[in-house]
Amino acid sequence: MAESFKGELPYLMRLLALPSGVLPLGFFLTRSLRDLARRKPNLFERLGEHGQTPFFIDPTDLNYAFVIVPDGANTDVKMVGKKDTARGEVVVRGPLLSLLGLLDGTFDGDALFFSRGISVSGKVDALLALRNAIEDAELKPSDFIGAGGSIGSVTDRIVLNAVSFARRLAGTPSGSSHEY
Repeated sequence: MAESFKGELPYLMRLLALPSGVLPLGFFLTRSLRDLARRKPNLFERLGEHGQTPFFIDPTDLNYAFVIVPDGANTDVKMVGKKDTARGEVVVRGPLLSLLGLLDGTFDGDALFFSRGISVSGKVDALLALRNAIEDAELKPSDFIGAGGSIGSVTDRIVLNAVSFARRLAGTPSGSSHEY
């Protein structure tokens, strides 16, 4: 079963992961998601009342976490310390590759949750709204940077190959349910 793995980034890749504060990653993610909201407003409208809910996303194999408020064109992403869980009404923890697998459809969130591949606490209804919106949007890596056409196809291939390589190094499944 695809969800029965540890899924942590290999030690060397964790060393290469950007520590909090090295680059303004929160700024770049905020810009990316705001641009995505302008291009695909329905994705964020599906969240309804949960669009202003702060989500604490904790990649357990990195030394920082994220607080994401998916409020359409006002979306905000901040890099935070691991102990800042009070900043989120929903807390999702798991290895980075598992969390990315939820975005690209490689992994089923329910299966990861019940196999303890990820942990979830807080406003579960907000998390379900977010999961449904992401699944319906069938996002590709190029959607996050606004690349279309042949540049978008190349971007998708490069990003998906890099994630697939990381999954192989981590001993996780690398197949995706999406065709790019």
